[in-house]
Amino acid sequence: MGSNSSNWSAKQNKLFENALAIYGHMEAPERWENIARAVGGKSVEEVKRHYEMLVEDVNQIESGQVPLPYYKPVAGSNKGYKFMDDQEQRLKCLKLQ
Repeated sequence: MGSNSSNWSAKQNKLFENALAIYGHMEAPERWENIARAVGGKSVEEVKRHYEMLVEDVNQIESGQVPLPYYKPVAGSNKGYKFMDDQEQRLKCLKLQ
């Protein structure tokens, strides 16, 4: 069996996302086996649970239960964004009041 499903590295998450893009449309049971193989170190059950948690997260975001983070533009770039931390966000809100 693979490692604990709560311990997914950034690399494993990226591999998971890529594998979903490739195999996610498949309805066959091999979909989960292919995704687990692509991620490496995770069982089919761990991959399925990780997917279920992803779906739950997306549903909560789409229903407005989880606020989206505020991103401010990075200086000198019209494409990049920098995450505004909680303290910066609170200061900005105070200035707007």
